[in-house]
Amino acid sequence: MPAPLDEPPRSRKTLRERLIAERERFASSDRAATATAALARSLRDVLQQIEPEVLGLYWPVRSEFNAALALQSDKLAPKLPLALPFARRTPAHMEYRRWDGARPRAIDECGIAASDGEAVVPDTVLVPCVGFTRDGFRLGYGGGFFDRWLALHPHVTTVGIAWSAQQIEASEFRPEAHDRPLTLIVTEDGVVS
Repeated sequence: MPAPLDEPPRSRKTLRERLIAERERFASSDRAATATAALARSLRDVLQQIEPEVLGLYWPVRSEFNAALALQSDKLAPKLPLALPFARRTPAHMEYRRWDGARPRAIDECGIAASDGEAVVPDTVLVPCVGFTRDGFRLGYGGGFFDRWLALHPHVTTVGIAWSAQQIEASEFRPEAHDRPLTLIVTEDGVVS
């Protein structure tokens, strides 16, 4: 239920914790398999329209949609050159590295599976969302890695990936100066923004 208009929005930390817990419950529910197939189809359709030259993916953590697996197992999905992010904590920095689609052989400084390929700038990136607004803003894990990367690469098409239940009402989330709107967001219900 959204907060009344005279109350400040929840803290990002509280909102993030709630949304991750809801996503975990959803991922283990009997609805998850059907939603996964629908999100995979929606994503495939979007990528066929965008026609990326190099697609930046993400390695899924904490019940995120596995876009890499969905695209690799879909015979109708476009076969594209791929890249995975590699994050450094100090100084905070993220880059994409070419990826062959095999199980990642590297781990970045945030403990996430990553590629050990050469650095590359994808023209389209899939961005995992902890939460999202209808106008394209994303709530992530709070490290700011994607926001900093997107600020340096404003020409890149950004496709947020989320379950529809992760949508945040405007009264719950106010974008801050560093937040960058995504080009569009894809859920199991199709394109949101």
